[in-house]
Amino acid sequence: MADAALRLKRLVEPLLGVPLPVRIRAWDGSEAGPPDAPALVVRNRRAVRRLLFKPGELGLARAWVAGDLGLDGDLYTALGLISGLVWERGEDARGLGRALRDPEVRAAVRGLVVLAGPPLPPAPPPEEVRRPRRHLHTKRSDKRAISHHYDVGNDFYELVLGPSMVYSCAYWEAPDPDGTLEGAQRDKLDLVCRKLGLAPGHRLLDVGCGWGSMAVHAAREYGVSVVGVTLSQEQAAYARKRVAGEGLTDRIEIRVQDYRDVTDGPYDAISSLGMAEHVGAERYLEYAEDLLKLLRPGGRLLNHQIARRPHRDESAYTLDGFIDAYVFPDGELAPLGTTVTQLERAGFEVRDVESIREHYALTLRRWVANLEREWADAVRLAGAGRARVWLLYMAACALAFERNRLGVNQVLAVRAPESGTSGLPLRARTWN
Repeated sequence: MADAALRLKRLVEPLLGVPLPVRIRAWDGSEAGPPDAPALVVRNRRAVRRLLFKPGELGLARAWVAGDLGLDGDLYTALGLISGLVWERGEDARGLGRALRDPEVRAAVRGLVVLAGPPLPPAPPPEEVRRPRRHLHTKRSDKRAISHHYDVGNDFYELVLGPSMVYSCAYWEAPDPDGTLEGAQRDKLDLVCRKLGLAPGHRLLDVGCGWGSMAVHAAREYGVSVVGVTLSQEQAAYARKRVAGEGLTDRIEIRVQDYRDVTDGPYDAISSLGMAEHVGAERYLEYAEDLLKLLRPGGRLLNHQIARRPHRDESAYTLDGFIDAYVFPDGELAPLGTTVTQLERAGFEVRDVESIREHYALTLRRWVANLEREWADAVRLAGAGRARVWLLYMAACALAFERNRLGVNQVLAVRAPESGTSGLPLRARTWN
């Protein structure tokens, strides 16, 4: 009799302490759980072993990336239901230890061990980053982390990001289903240029320049000279080709260079769009001080950065297991207040903060739709495991932004001269 799904349901629910909100479809074809809910497809016993040896988010992620777990039904609905069991419960190892004092829970674990088969921990998928210890954001470790994330293949990123090739939050006029991602990204780049007060003859430093979108827009539309720096060889090659195609080689220089090694200031403006998440708490003040030194007095910084919600005890903050292992190794998020404080400590005057949280949810849903539509090509270009990483990462992040678990902010700061004259308009958000 095929009953693996029912056995899984009966064994997992005592561990969770609540009924399973999703349906289970097991490797023997059996199903159990709410009939109208999305199905968590457990394709083999190896998936159960992964969860036993690494309970929680990382075990689920390994099973998903390896293809041992799948979903049948709406992806966002399924993730919304599962997130309440995994990401939003806030339980730690001590909580698991307390749960194991319950005889019913111990019996459930023993039952899962029997169901899982031979107790050998499966090897992590090859897409998982392996490193012996936490690096404190040295230049070498940062370059390795950036390469893991961005040197996946420019063709793959073109499928996901679309023609704009901008890998940060777009700026939407309204949640209009007919609005294009390319138009929203163009509007974001233009907003940044206007906030920075760019004008012909200015020098712009684009920190973490990606595939060159900001550099090209600023040079073409505002007549500025741009230096773009990235640690990704693939990004730099793509950006240089793009610059040449636009006929802008006399105004744009793309470097493979750490921002800490840029010494040819002063610049009139600096843009940092989705890069500061890689800096790390230990290095953030240094990052802010380095950028301040590169600006002329009166020069502006536009820091576009994802933020997390603050903890009552900030020492309890840990990196997200799935994102750290598969997406952004060593990436760290900080609360908005911490970012503003560090910029001010470095000597910046913070002039404006604009939250665009909902814009990122809209952007991510477009990226997910692009990936799903081009799934076969994405798998061909980057491999099935990598494509599954990006699908899970972007869909889960879309929900996190929608539910106010994550935010994203544009912080405009100025290196105010000794006279105190900032050069900004008296009325905020008159970006001229």
